[in-house]
Parts: sequence; structure tokens; C-alpha cells
Amino acid sequence: MAGRDWELPESAATPKRWFSRRRMLMRLGVYGGGAAIAGSSYLWYRGTDQQILDAGRGSVGPASYAFEQSDEPDFKNADRPITALESMARHVNFYEFSPYKIGTWRKAAALPIHPWEITVRGLVQKPMTFSVEDLERRLGLEQRVYRHRCVETWAMVVPWVGFPLRKLMDLVQPMSKAKYVRFRSFDVEALTKIAPPDGFPWPYTEGLTIEEAANELAFIATGAYGERLLKQNGAPIRLVVPWKYGFKSAKSLVAIEFTEQKPATFWNRAAASEYGFFANVNPAVNHPRWSQATEYMVDTNIRHPTRLYNGYGKWVASMYKGDEV
Repeated sequence: MAGRDWELPESAATPKRWFSRRRMLMRLGVYGGGAAIAGSSYLWYRGTDQQILDAGRGSVGPASYAFEQSDEPDFKNADRPITALESMARHVNFYEFSPYKIGTWRKAAALPIHPWEITVRGLVQKPMTFSVEDLERRLGLEQRVYRHRCVETWAMVVPWVGFPLRKLMDLVQPMSKAKYVRFRSFDVEALTKIAPPDGFPWPYTEGLTIEEAANELAFIATGAYGERLLKQNGAPIRLVVPWKYGFKSAKSLVAIEFTEQKPATFWNRAAASEYGFFANVNPAVNHPRWSQATEYMVDTNIRHPTRLYNGYGKWVASMYKGDEV
């Protein structure tokens, strides 16, 4: 069922989603005598591929930059074709801007991403604040092709550009008592004047154990597809943890904090019975309301069996006992 642009984002896909979809369509005028107008409104709201790319890039257009190819074979070949950029740009969950995939790109275009700073603090020897460009200069850039699996059962293959999180950890030198890493996204209303949905624990926060953060796979991305990140995909800097469900990969980061206590995370606070702290991809552990046994590629609709840890077990399985959810 590819192309479900109306589908609610991660963990918001509740039994009320059909009601929510109906309410959205009513706003667009589908019901009653406004069907014809609604059709054109829907197409305008959905946008063309080029409109979506242009909005995500902002006024500067495609911003290509220098990076190295990864030397690791597992980071070059994901055993599936790379997802079309246009599909990645359109098929997004960015709940700060909208509970719907359709139209999210229009609201995300309001995000000002230059200049942008990210602060690294907490239990570290060298707390620092960086610009994105400063981090890129200090740590270098490489491209890694990762599989990306959403808890909603859709999947992508993305050629990310960025650097391993452990390089940043080496720079700031976590203290021995640091056991967890907390990631905080931006304040959407302060930056864009767009109010996020009510009833959620804003700002968006996520967390990893210190061992997970230091794992070779944990990645900080500032680009994808050989250009800088699109706004709707988490520009200008985001987390990428490919063995976990996509909601763990927090977008548009402004702070990384090293802590002794396990940090509260956005979806776990919003729906603790459905979204655990670890959120490792596991076909044997279903979501309470749907199976996780298979996944479909967003641009081809080809369905595949879900792999434990999204197929990255050789890199991460040693960190777990097997029951982390």
C-alpha cells in the first residue's frame, strides 16, 4: 500500500486514523458540493516532485558538497535499490509540522536552517557548541547507504552523508558515569511560528545507551543523495540509527546531552504501552495493533520480510539480550 500520504506518523497511527483522514478531507472540501474544488486543492497540497524538492532545499537550491565513500562494504550495498530522492522527500513523518505525510513539505519549508548550532553538554569533559559547518570540517564527511525501517512497516534505502556519532563523542570526551545520550530537536513554534499538535511532550527527544551511541553504525547525517538534507528530512543535522525503527532517528537536532539516567523519549512518553525505549527492529515483536513481520518499499511497493535489527545484527546484536523493545 505505497503512497499512503494520509497515513499518521509513527505511533500516532491509532484506530482513529480514518476519522482523522475524514476530518482532513473535509477541510479540503471533499464532501458535499466541493468535490471538484477539493480535487485541485488536494493536488496543490500534495505538490509535484519538483515543488517538494525545491521547498526542501530552500532558496539555495541543491547544495552539493565534498564527502568520502565509506570503505565498509556493508555501508555501500543495502541489498536493495536506493529509494528515489523524490519518494524520500514526500514520504516523511515530521510530526512537529503535521500529523499527515501529505503536505508536511509545505510547512517544513518554513524552517530556517542557516545559521544552525548544536550544543553537546552534560557529562562530558569538553562541552561545546558547534555550527553544522564546523562539525563537518572537524570530523569529515562520508557517505553510507543504510536501510531505514519505520514502525509503520514502510521502508527506504538512503545514501546518507555525515559522520559516525562516536567521532563526536571522541571530541567531547564523555565521563565514565555517562550511561545514556539524549537528543533534542528544535522548538518548532519558536523558530517557525507554527504550533505543533497539542497534547504531546514537545520538544521531540530521543535517547540511546552510551554503548549504542558509540556503535559504528550510529550516524549523524547532514546530507543525503550527495546534497544537504532537505528540510522535511531533518535538515540541517539529524540522527540515523538504522537498526532501530525510524522514530529513534531524531531530526533537526539542537542539543545532545550525556546523562547518567535513562532519558525520557517522545513516543515512549506519548504512548508507553506501544513504544519502548530501545525500539529495535524485530519481526518477532509486533506492534500492539499490527504485525512487524514484513515491510514495503515506499517507491516500489515491493514487500520484504523484516529482518532482526534491520539486517545489521552482526554490528549490534552483541549489545542486547534479545528482549529489548
